Amino acid sequence: MRDTKDETIDEKHQKDEAHGSEEAKSGLDAEPPEIVHTSPIEAPDRYTTKSLDRATNAHLARFTLGVSPYGLSSTFFDWWVHLLGSPGKQVQLMEKAARKAMRLGVYAGQVARDPDAAPCIEPLPHDHRFEHEGWGSWPYNMIYQSFLLSQQWWYNAACGIDGVGHREEQVVSFVTRQMLDMMSPSNFIATNPEVARATMEEGGANLVRGCQNFLEDWERAISGKLPVGTEDYLPGRDVATTPGKVVFRNRLLELIQYAPATKKVRPEPLLIVPAWIMKYYILDLSPHNSLVKYLVEQGFTVFMVSWRNPTAEDRDKGMEDYFEAVAEAMDAVGAIVPDRKMHGVGYCLGGTLMAAKAAQMARDGDDRLASLTFFATQTDFEEPGELQLFVSESEVAFLEDMMWDQGYLDTKQMAGAFQLLRSADLIWSRYIHDYLMGKRQGMFDLMAWNADATRMPYKMHSEYLRKIFLGNELAEGKYRMGGRPVSVGDIDVPIFCVSTTSDHVAPWQSVYKLHLLADTPVTFVLTNGGHNAGIVSEPGHEGRTFHIRTTGEDDKFSSPDAWMAAAERQDGSWWPSLVDWLDARSGNKVAPPDLGTDKAPFQPIEDAPGSYVFQR
Repeated sequence: MRDTKDETIDEKHQKDEAHGSEEAKSGLDAEPPEIVHTSPIEAPDRYTTKSLDRATNAHLARFTLGVSPYGLSSTFFDWWVHLLGSPGKQVQLMEKAARKAMRLGVYAGQVARDPDAAPCIEPLPHDHRFEHEGWGSWPYNMIYQSFLLSQQWWYNAACGIDGVGHREEQVVSFVTRQMLDMMSPSNFIATNPEVARATMEEGGANLVRGCQNFLEDWERAISGKLPVGTEDYLPGRDVATTPGKVVFRNRLLELIQYAPATKKVRPEPLLIVPAWIMKYYILDLSPHNSLVKYLVEQGFTVFMVSWRNPTAEDRDKGMEDYFEAVAEAMDAVGAIVPDRKMHGVGYCLGGTLMAAKAAQMARDGDDRLASLTFFATQTDFEEPGELQLFVSESEVAFLEDMMWDQGYLDTKQMAGAFQLLRSADLIWSRYIHDYLMGKRQGMFDLMAWNADATRMPYKMHSEYLRKIFLGNELAEGKYRMGGRPVSVGDIDVPIFCVSTTSDHVAPWQSVYKLHLLADTPVTFVLTNGGHNAGIVSEPGHEGRTFHIRTTGEDDKFSSPDAWMAAAERQDGSWWPSLVDWLDARSGNKVAPPDLGTDKAPFQPIEDAPGSYVFQR
C-alpha cells in the first residue's frame, strides 16, 4: 500500500472535490457509489488522464497567452450560427455596407473639390491614432476613413443578433476590435503619413533605431528584466521613499509603519491593504504624488501592507491564508497602537478583501474598525466590466490548468489581459512610437510601477475567480469565512468609496453597487481618470475634477445617473476631501506612537520599503 504522504497534489485536489460533492448531495440527489474494478486493465485511472488534459492545456496556454481557445471558438460559433439564422440582420448589414460605401464615395468627391472637406466619420473620443495632420491629405484621408467605416460596420455585425447573449456580443466585438486594431493603417509604414514622412526625411534611420529598440526590449523580456527606463524609478531611492520601518512580517506580507511628520497625530491609525496583484508603492510613488506621504503630513499614523511576490512554493496558499495574513497585520497594528480603533483602507482587490474581512468582523462582534475607505473596489461582480471577457467557465478552467502546471499566474499573462483592454493605446501606439518612429517613450513613475507586477498563487486565484468573480458570493451573502457566510450588509462603520470615470478594471457603475449592499452611510466619490491615474490624484494635478455625495443609511437608493446629477462637482484633487472625512471620524490629536514595539514579533525589522517589494 502506498503511504498517504506520497499522494500527488492533483490526487489530493480530486479527493477534496469529491468530498465536497458528497456533502452537497442527499436523498434522491445522491449518486450510487462507483463500482470498484479489480482488473488492472479496467481499473479507473487515478491521475494520468486528468494530468494529461491539464498538461496539454498548460502548454497550449503558452501560445495563447492564457486565453482559452475553446471558449472563444464556442462563442464565435454561437454568434455565427445565430447570424446565419437571422436573414433580417443579414439584409440590415448589407444595407449598412452599401450606405457606408456611398458615404465614402461622396466623401471622395468632396475631397476632390475641397481638400479640407469635413470627414464622413469621426474617430471615437479615446482614439488618437489619426490626429496627425498628415491624415487629412490624400490618399491617407481615404484610407483611414475607410478603416473607421469598416470598424463601425463590424461593431454592428457583432451586436444586435437575436439569441446571442450580451456577454457573447461583447466577446465577439472585443475580438474583432483587436483584429481590426492590428490591421489599422496607422500600424504600417506605407499607410501612416507620419511614419512615411519620417522614413523619407531620415533615410530609414528611424527604422534602424526601431529595430534596435525592439531587440533591446526582446532581450529584456526573455531575460526577465523590467522595461527600459524603469531603472530610474527604484523603490527606496526614487519611489516609495516615505520614511518608515517594517514592523511585522509573515509568509505573505510585510507591514510598514511610516514615521510621523507632525508633532501630534490622530489617535486612530490607518491600515492600507493594496491588491495582491500590485506592488504597494502605487500609493507611495514619487514624493510629490505619494498618498502615503500626504496622509502622514496631515497628521495620520499610516500602516501599509506590502505583499510578497509568491512563487511555485506558494501554490497551495488560498484566500483563507490571505485573510489570515491581514488579520495578523491588524493584530500588529493593535499591539503597536493599543486601545485604539483603526481606519481600514483597501485598494482594488485589497478593498474587496477588506470588505469581506470587515463583514466577518461585524458578524463576530469585532469592533476594531472606525471606518472603511475603498479605492476602485468592487463588492458586486455581476457587471464587472470588460474583464468579464476574460473570465468565463472555459477561461477559468483553462487558467487553472496553466496555474496547476506553473503553481501561479505569471505577471506577463495577467498584464497581457489588461493591455488588450486598451490595445490601441498600450500596445499599438507604443509599437508605432518605439519601433516605427524609432523614438523611446519617456518613462515616468506610474508607468515604471505598472511594469513591476506580481504573481498570484494557483489556489488563491482559482478560489477568487470561482467564488468571488464568477460566483459573486460576497454580494449574495454566500461567501464563507470561518465556516460561516458573511454579509456586506452587516458592516456598521461609515464608508468612503472612490471610483473613477475611465476605469476598465472596476467600472464606476459596478463599484457604485456598494450602495445596494451596505447598510451604513456611504460617501461616494467619482473622479476623472483611470483605475490607477484617478487614484494618484495629488493636489495641484491639473485637470482633476470629482463628484462627491453622502448617502445615509435611511436614504432611498438612487441610480448611478441620478446620483451623478445630484452630486456636488468640485475641481481639483479628492485627497483633501478624504482627509476631512477621516478627521471628522477621528479623535483629538495625541503624541505619535513609537515605530513598532520593543518586544517581538512587532519590533522594527528594517527600513521601508522592506524586502518583499524587490522580489521578482
